[in-house]
Amino acid sequence: MVAVASLFNQLLQHFPRTEFASLVRKHRAEDRAKGFTCWTQFVAMLFCQLSHCSSLRDICNGLSCSMGKLVHLGIGRAPNKSTLSYANEKRPASLFEDLFWTALNRFRSTELFGGRRSRFRFKNKLLSLDSTTISLCLNLFPWARFKTIKGGIKAHVLLDHDDYLPRYVFITTAKQSDVQMAHFLSLSPGSIIVMDRGYIDYQLFANWTARGIFFVVRMRHDLNWTLLNQRPLPKHRHIIADQTLKFSSQWGRRYCPNLEFRRIVIDIEGEEPLVLLTNHFDFGATTIAEIYRDRWQIEVFFKAVKQNLKIKSFVGTSPNALYIQIWTALIAMLLLKWLHHLSKARWSLSNLATLLRMNLFTYRDLRSWLDHPFCTPPLAPLQTQLNLEFL
Repeated sequence: MVAVASLFNQLLQHFPRTEFASLVRKHRAEDRAKGFTCWTQFVAMLFCQLSHCSSLRDICNGLSCSMGKLVHLGIGRAPNKSTLSYANEKRPASLFEDLFWTALNRFRSTELFGGRRSRFRFKNKLLSLDSTTISLCLNLFPWARFKTIKGGIKAHVLLDHDDYLPRYVFITTAKQSDVQMAHFLSLSPGSIIVMDRGYIDYQLFANWTARGIFFVVRMRHDLNWTLLNQRPLPKHRHIIADQTLKFSSQWGRRYCPNLEFRRIVIDIEGEEPLVLLTNHFDFGATTIAEIYRDRWQIEVFFKAVKQNLKIKSFVGTSPNALYIQIWTALIAMLLLKWLHHLSKARWSLSNLATLLRMNLFTYRDLRSWLDHPFCTPPLAPLQTQLNLEFL
């Protein structure tokens, strides 16, 4: 006998039932429900992500195989395929979206990820903005038409570099423009936004500059600009040029008539030089280059979600079912990031996700398992009562 709950149960303890019940009442998710609770739906969909199930049948059969252990998860029995499918189609995905942000804010407020891990000296909030496209079969998802014979959805993510987790997520069809989403962001003055060249927009640059928001973006070659002056270059660095410019195109003169920007050219050995555009004039050119280099973390985030969680194939075809699966994938990624932060075993996130998938219903202490995953668990609890010796 082992005096601990399963690893899956210990992970679910980070979602208090009272807090979850209040979210259910807020979204009226169980109105006219007949026995199947939202908690059972959440456990099933989180099991889908952590165990990498590929269908509703896999989810239900996988939970049925652990029938004696489900009571510790707060559910009486495994759901039926039809019941889970109906719930994913009808119950609001906003419940799981709200659950993700509530849990993430709690993790951040209690500093469960530790302090700020940024390698920069400045105190500005550093954020990366990008989107990732998930391809869909047009015959199964006709509502997500992207091209003539192809469907898709797009997740727009604003990544916080303090913990490399999202500050903003918005899911749209793949037709939605990236720049249009950037106009709706609510950002604090002093923030630094790092973007790829797909977000170049004169009106966006003017609005952010007026609000005291800084940006670093990769510059396109087709922009028309006029050189104002050359700035001094740092010695023994890979900086080729540091220039001040104004836009001279029709739309550049319309939206940014009196604004000056900074153009930095970086030499990359064996490749084409990297050209950056920014409205920040106080940082050195090498700091701006390192800021853009750290933008790669959002690509790492997208890769981790797609490789380790079920986000490229879906167990439902309705928009609501698809959104529920994406939000539960983000909840699972939150848990994996937290476990990876706690672990002293120095394993990769993908190895952690794989080994957790094999040990979800293993009865081990979670902290002990993270540090020593290959140790044999105790077969019996240690004796705590003293032996009485009779003379």
